[in-house]
Amino acid sequence: YFKGRLTRRRQAREQNGKRAEHLEGLSSDDEETSTDLTSYCLERDRIVRESKKVFEDVLEDFHSLDSIKSRFEVWRHLYFTCYRDAYIGLCLPKLFNPLVRLQLITWSPLQEKCANFEYMLWFESLLFYGCEEQSGMKKGDVDINLLPAIVERVILPKLAVLAEQVWDPLSCSQTTRLVSFVTRLLRGYPTVLNGDNRNTQEFLKTIVLRTRRTLDDDVFLPLYPKNVLENKNSGPYLFFQRQFWSCVKLLGNVLQWSGVLSGSTVRELALDSTLNRYILSALQNAEAGEDSVLKSQRVVECFPAQWFVGLKGQQTLPQLEPFCRYLTHLASALLRGSLGGSDIDKRNAKEQIKEVVKLLARLNALDHLITVATEHGIKDITPLLDSK
Repeated sequence: YFKGRLTRRRQAREQNGKRAEHLEGLSSDDEETSTDLTSYCLERDRIVRESKKVFEDVLEDFHSLDSIKSRFEVWRHLYFTCYRDAYIGLCLPKLFNPLVRLQLITWSPLQEKCANFEYMLWFESLLFYGCEEQSGMKKGDVDINLLPAIVERVILPKLAVLAEQVWDPLSCSQTTRLVSFVTRLLRGYPTVLNGDNRNTQEFLKTIVLRTRRTLDDDVFLPLYPKNVLENKNSGPYLFFQRQFWSCVKLLGNVLQWSGVLSGSTVRELALDSTLNRYILSALQNAEAGEDSVLKSQRVVECFPAQWFVGLKGQQTLPQLEPFCRYLTHLASALLRGSLGGSDIDKRNAKEQIKEVVKLLARLNALDHLITVATEHGIKDITPLLDSK
């Protein structure tokens, strides 16, 4: 199945003219067999059918959100003081919880076609709860936090379960959708999604633990002897390349959480646990050459530019020091590899070294940049700095 899937993808890329730019391991991660899709759809349909029976034995006045809501609206309108003194505003989120969860049973922001929960029936039904026709809802009203409370007690716990049991941190599409959804929640519900909220803390903790589990259990980068990787068409070489680019994809996925997770957590997951633990070891184990420069470029492209804005002095981030030392070594290895070669080989090596200097400039590793430029006779580094 796996080889057949790769073959289908390769043929599709060749038909679309994308063969040359593709790197195995960065490909789409959403293709499923027809058997898997059929099984999923059958199980989902079964769950939907069963869910419709949940309130079969409930009295008609209490079997729907609108029925229950209307009773409380009458109470609120006719006897507001009693309604307020009974703390109904605190009880409603818990009361509506199972009815909202029932409507969200197939909802998942990890899927491509996911309904916006703010357009769902339960949200529209509760959106104007407590609003008088003329005056609307006033500041400090007992029901003003109804929808944010439901987001906190229903949406966030469901997200935590999806993140732990469904989300694949190696999937670019799932990660992009999940980050996009969480970012919208941050903007729309700042009183709920903040560092002091317990459900928010649990959700973010789940994201971190699930990512660490992927790093420990799902990532494997074999370290073959360099002579084994000389044959570019061999099984070990192709497998090594695929695993390397999968790690780079994971690095990019982790860095998508910048702005959601704390900066120190993102750097620990991306740099300490992904770059330095896996990617850097693979780079050091491979033969230095143009391919090494390409890989280094793709790695650097993943890093957020704001990391390097405002850095003082000539040094980069401490976690990037090992990578910068590798780039310095790579420049020297490129020069050694061109010795004894033709003038074209030497010119190519010189251009590749300049690319390494550009990477060091983007990382604000000016100390390493000066070392490389001095050792390799690059006198004018201003154009290389401007290109960062």
